Amino acid sequence: MGRTFFVGGNWKCNGTTEQVEKIVKTLNDGKITASNVETVVSPPYVFLPTVKASLRPEIQVAAQNCWVKKGGAFTGEVSAEMLANLGVPWVILGHSERRALLGESNEFVGDKVAYALAQGLKVIACVGETLEQREAGSTMEVVSAQTKAIADKITDWTNVVIAYEPVWAIGTGKVATPAQAQEVHANLREWLKTNVSPEVAETTRIIYGGSVTGASANELAAQPDVDGFLVGGASLKPEFIDIINAASVKSA
Repeated sequence: MGRTFFVGGNWKCNGTTEQVEKIVKTLNDGKITASNVETVVSPPYVFLPTVKASLRPEIQVAAQNCWVKKGGAFTGEVSAEMLANLGVPWVILGHSERRALLGESNEFVGDKVAYALAQGLKVIACVGETLEQREAGSTMEVVSAQTKAIADKITDWTNVVIAYEPVWAIGTGKVATPAQAQEVHANLREWLKTNVSPEVAETTRIIYGGSVTGASANELAAQPDVDGFLVGGASLKPEFIDIINAASVKSA
């Protein structure tokens, strides 16, 4: 199989210079014992250059978003070209908070993913359902449509990581059970196999993002189709090191 475990830390709209320095020190001093893990942290735009310059080299940085096309008269936006120019390798796109709060549609997210990839960025592409959608039994309908909007715009999945984030488990303290996470991940992989290709299904990493903590990480990581995590609040805390080290479960 050979999918390298992937752990992303989404700092969201948090941090001061002092807090960011403290988080970076914790990451730099932390003992990462897992050898089979790719780690990325995503600070707010204003801290990206500082974090990139001061963080240990084995931890990469990601932007939390980028614009859907080349720069220009788009006040408040940051282009993929700017991120590439700064040497920022990754970007998170389609996060549920942007979909819900800013009205980003599936098609808009698909366009963003395609454009970012075309500029040489690697993409953490987010999909996920709300509590109402889960209770209505439409989880796979929702995440399939979100994934299809991306698949319709790209042909090369090499630099794409899919983050399944059940919206009902973000910032709520609720976590999908390992069985619930595995079920959706397995279904997503089957969707890729049927609608894209068996090779893409086998090689694309599908990570889980829904209130992951140091306490829940190992059991989630043990699921065969969970290839890592996109971590929110816990990525600001020392326990993020424990979450990174959950990668060891895959080689145990």
